[in-house]
Amino acid sequence: MSEFNRTFFENGSDTTSNKVIHVNSHAISRNTSNIELSTNGAKLDDQQLNHHVGDGEVHLRKSFSAWSILGVGFGLTNSWFGISTSLVTGISSGGPLMVVYGIIIIALISVCVGVSLGELSSAYPHAGGQFWWSLKLAPPKHRKFAAYLCGSFAYAGSVFTSASTTLSVATEVVGMYALKHPEFKPQRWHVFICFELLHLFLMLFNCYGKSLPLISSSSLYISLTSFFTITVTVLACSSGKFNDSKFVFASFYNETGWKNNGIAFITGLINPAWSFSCLDCATHMAFEVEKPEKIIPLAIMGTIAIGFVTSFCYVIAMFFSIRDLDKLLNSTTGAPILDIFNQALGNSSGAIFLGCLILFTSFGCVIACHTWQARLCWSFSRNKGLPYSHLWSQVNPNVGVPLNAHLMSCALISIIGVLYIASSTAFNSLITACIAFLLLSYIIPVICLLLKRRQIKHGPFWLGKFGLFSNIVLLCWTIFAIVFFSFPPQLPVTKDNMNYVSVVIVGYSIYAILYWHFKGSKEFHFTEEEETQKSMDTDYDNDSNESIVSDLNDEVSNGSLNVDIEEYNVSSTLKKSKTPTTIELH
Repeated sequence: MSEFNRTFFENGSDTTSNKVIHVNSHAISRNTSNIELSTNGAKLDDQQLNHHVGDGEVHLRKSFSAWSILGVGFGLTNSWFGISTSLVTGISSGGPLMVVYGIIIIALISVCVGVSLGELSSAYPHAGGQFWWSLKLAPPKHRKFAAYLCGSFAYAGSVFTSASTTLSVATEVVGMYALKHPEFKPQRWHVFICFELLHLFLMLFNCYGKSLPLISSSSLYISLTSFFTITVTVLACSSGKFNDSKFVFASFYNETGWKNNGIAFITGLINPAWSFSCLDCATHMAFEVEKPEKIIPLAIMGTIAIGFVTSFCYVIAMFFSIRDLDKLLNSTTGAPILDIFNQALGNSSGAIFLGCLILFTSFGCVIACHTWQARLCWSFSRNKGLPYSHLWSQVNPNVGVPLNAHLMSCALISIIGVLYIASSTAFNSLITACIAFLLLSYIIPVICLLLKRRQIKHGPFWLGKFGLFSNIVLLCWTIFAIVFFSFPPQLPVTKDNMNYVSVVIVGYSIYAILYWHFKGSKEFHFTEEEETQKSMDTDYDNDSNESIVSDLNDEVSNGSLNVDIEEYNVSSTLKKSKTPTTIELH
């Protein structure tokens, strides 16, 4: 093969020696952050990038399309599914009225949350999401601690989300059996065993990376198909036997024991609030999609829009089809939606069939939860934010996913499931912890943004004054939700129905602060590769990549580079330096 040498200059920080990029028929490599370009032997395609961070460290491939990212976002949030499985926490706190108007209230608040997250993800697209934004926006003296605390809350929120979602699925499975066998009385240990088995099964899907984009996009189709099928079937079977509009929109049923209906309504908002949570999911896929500064904000807002339309239509259809609310409230299945199906269709087999559609939808939701939490754990561990971070910060080269981070997170979920044995309202506590930790992680970068008076180099998604309004709403909602969602869901309070979320929040916060004090403050860091990876800070990186790719394409085209091009690794972020870097082609 012919040999070709090229020297170019990098501008910026000081270095002491030249950097050499060796190019052969297999790779162009360098010992800093890399991008892999896969070709079919003709041209290098700079849209097929596979990042590498550090010496030989495998990064994540940009294999997700805009539709796949929306599938991940909606597949996790999946509002109509969330309403179905968490209905047990809302139906007794106000009945249909609470759920219907609660969806409207929470959807409007979610728009503000989504705008706040969308603006930040557009300005600073990064797999770290909110903890990376905190790092970029916090005052220099406190930026590391702000980023660490934000990342800790975000990761805790993701783990509790996965735990609560899996528990909701397990509750439905046990409820399906109870519906078909009236003599069966579900016990908490039944749900716990089912929880652990389901968790073990669904964990496997995130152990192989190539299937995830297909699963993500398929989850969106499955969810929407299930929604349409269930809604039409229930309405058709209930034709001529609908409740009146007063029952759905104007009748308040308080079965919580709270004498104040306002408190009962607020505690019931946990149901729709959980159904619109996890809006940051798409932000953690920033390294796996092209043009994340545009795609991710659209995925967030699209998730909210689809979630509102589906959940609002869904609950109205279900509540108009209820035949006996008292029987629903006193059901032993633990899954009120199954009783609604049973009342509407008039037979348990049909109800179980519709329940299976929810079950299939839930699989996509749990898988999306695992994808999200693994990326968050992996990204946070790269900055030494967790104990034994060197284990969780690796991407397994054989399967293309952060496998260690995924397995460790799943182990934590298995342990959290034990809480259900201790308390009959553990599900309520898990979803409240999910909401609280995620909101806490959102407000840290938003506070930092407001301290800067929103004077940043923003991305293409930026809404000006409405963005400011959204930031303020997010802060107020966080305080409100954490306070009122910590109230016990029922009175009188006993050790079995107590809401232990306040203990969880305080306990985890103490752990996070102690870990920072003794270890995190010494180890937590942000690497130069990550600092230079943001094209929002400098356009030099993108220009350099385009220049390299363009020049190499020219060499291939004119025949001066006579090699069989199969796969290349080209630097994605060039350290700014005035010393020359040499590419040796041979």
